[in-house]
Amino acid sequence: MATQGSLPLANQKGLGELWARLKFLLLAILIYRVGTHIPVPGIDPEQVANLFEQNSGTILGMVNMFSGGAFERMSILALGIMPYISASIIMQMMTAVTPSLEALKKEGEAGRRKISQYTRWLTVALALVQAVVTVAGMAGSGYAYSGLHPMSFHIIAVTSLVTGAVFMMWLGEQITERGIGNGISMLIFAGIVAGLPSAIGQAFESTRQGDLHPLMLLLLGFAATGIVWFVVRMERGQRRITIQYARKQVGRQGHVAQNTSHLPLKVNMAGVIPVIFASSILLFPASIAQWSGSASEGKTGEILQDLALMIGPGQPLNYVIFAVLIIAFCFIYTAMIYNPKEVADNLKKGGAYIPGIRPGEQSARYIDNILTRLTVVGSLYIAAVALLPQILIYSADIPVLLGGTSLLIVVVVVMDFMAQVQSHLMSHQYDSVLKKANLQSYGRR
Repeated sequence: MATQGSLPLANQKGLGELWARLKFLLLAILIYRVGTHIPVPGIDPEQVANLFEQNSGTILGMVNMFSGGAFERMSILALGIMPYISASIIMQMMTAVTPSLEALKKEGEAGRRKISQYTRWLTVALALVQAVVTVAGMAGSGYAYSGLHPMSFHIIAVTSLVTGAVFMMWLGEQITERGIGNGISMLIFAGIVAGLPSAIGQAFESTRQGDLHPLMLLLLGFAATGIVWFVVRMERGQRRITIQYARKQVGRQGHVAQNTSHLPLKVNMAGVIPVIFASSILLFPASIAQWSGSASEGKTGEILQDLALMIGPGQPLNYVIFAVLIIAFCFIYTAMIYNPKEVADNLKKGGAYIPGIRPGEQSARYIDNILTRLTVVGSLYIAAVALLPQILIYSADIPVLLGGTSLLIVVVVVMDFMAQVQSHLMSHQYDSVLKKANLQSYGRR
């Protein structure tokens, strides 16, 4: 009876902590959404809104999507989380190729804190560059209020944008630590979902006005459902490698029977991170070229504008670069988070082996070969899902409510969120059972 009574208590404790984390997550998202409506001082919001209406299918639309609409309103959070993502990409690559940073990473928690500090400073530097270019483009295009002193406007606007980017970085880290899920992914998810009601409303309005056939709207709904089902199946897909443990001599009882388990390897080990990284890398130079071209005059401005158009959405070069970046980041990020040699060494130390494969170096090569094949399939799947809706939008002129990148981020973040909620609840149940079992065994002895 005591054991049965302890489980509801553990569940209540687990639910209490889970509810506290959920409340913090909701509060953080609410603060983020409120911040997207606070404009940068000196910017004329009506002119900026007209600019985005005229450039809805360009690179500005992609930047606005990742900022949750903050860029369209030119709010203090207009830069969004992209400077922090870009800084994280640079630091991860530098850690992989720089011996000093790699040694710092191996120092444990202290080393990771130092790398995080470097990432924050790099975020400030990238945000400063983006803010200066954005404000210069706005001022040069006449989107600032007249009568303002140019120097005062630049200082205030740049400071507001950089402060907003730093706040977004801090908020994402707080969600990761005190909320549920990855903070960066949750903020991007919140920004994408915030635009869904207006997109659905526009689709129904287009259907009512006759611009979109009702049958086409129904087919788009079925296609979106099919893509979501496909993404869920692929994200749950895994290759299970059989692992056996050697027989052990236990006293006079003889040998213990061999125990068989499995080493699961996911088809998509990198999750949604490659899509976010690839989008960030592609948007950064394109947005700078867009604003620099708007602010510049003469031949230089024309060249920058042409460059922004060449790598903008709907262009063949955009598809090629985006696909290459996604595939490359899938392999890079998988190599960073999963080390086959380390896994093989841990199996060898634990007395486990792969049937038919010698422990050690051969097991590492075997795991690496399987992981490489899985990453090929996973990277092609992510690239296809991310690019197919864009191709339908810009090539076949078919309206799609949610782009492939957005759809992939939403589905994967929701799956990760639900998995972490279940893991959080299960951990409290098992902790209570183990503590109770240990106390009972010690008491009997």
